[in-house]
Amino acid sequence: MSGAPDLAAFLIARRAAIETTLAQRLGPATPSAASAEAEVLRRFRSFAAAALMRGSADPPSLDGLRGSERRASALLDAWVAAAAQLADPESVRLREALAPLLEQFQGALRQTTPGRRARGAPRVRRAVMAAIDRVADAFLALDTEDGRIVDANPAAGSLLGVARDALLGVDALSFVPDGARDGWWVELDAVTEGTEPRRFATRVRDASGRELPVDCSVTRFATRERTLALVVARPC
Repeated sequence: MSGAPDLAAFLIARRAAIETTLAQRLGPATPSAASAEAEVLRRFRSFAAAALMRGSADPPSLDGLRGSERRASALLDAWVAAAAQLADPESVRLREALAPLLEQFQGALRQTTPGRRARGAPRVRRAVMAAIDRVADAFLALDTEDGRIVDANPAAGSLLGVARDALLGVDALSFVPDGARDGWWVELDAVTEGTEPRRFATRVRDASGRELPVDCSVTRFATRERTLALVVARPC
């Protein structure tokens, strides 16, 4: 590959392989093809390929996009890493070519979502952020209605083998082996109905498929919008 057009041709020709590598990197945190974040990725792929082919970038098309800017940005970062992995020995050149395009696209994405960032989950995040990032053990804030991850700390990402931001919005039970899922739902239901902290032993499964025994404590945290289960997990 000797110029920007050949980089664009590489991204187009290897799209399926890049997506497979991306799914391997993200594991259970891979968004579904119908998700808002997946649509952001599709827009970025088109934007990047066109910019590399022409040698200049028009403003990205973001009309109608929904979803979390943080989750989408984490997905784009992971996609660039997957593409660079497959581009070896041209990985450095590909990263250098994509870096300004990624920065432009993510900047535009941030500017289009100020209202959504000021509502809902980010308000919950501000309330617990300081505590989350100071906890050395894995910390997950789960929506008790559907088990999805509202927030997480870096230790949770390390435990599960996934970048922290890529965990947001993912079904926490996708990281739990089938035989242990009923026990998790029992605990989530119990903490929803009561106010006393709970503690239980269980197992989780990281992105590589490895199962790990963990000791969990869970505490109820109620807001006007929903009830969260604040889970601290420590490997046994």
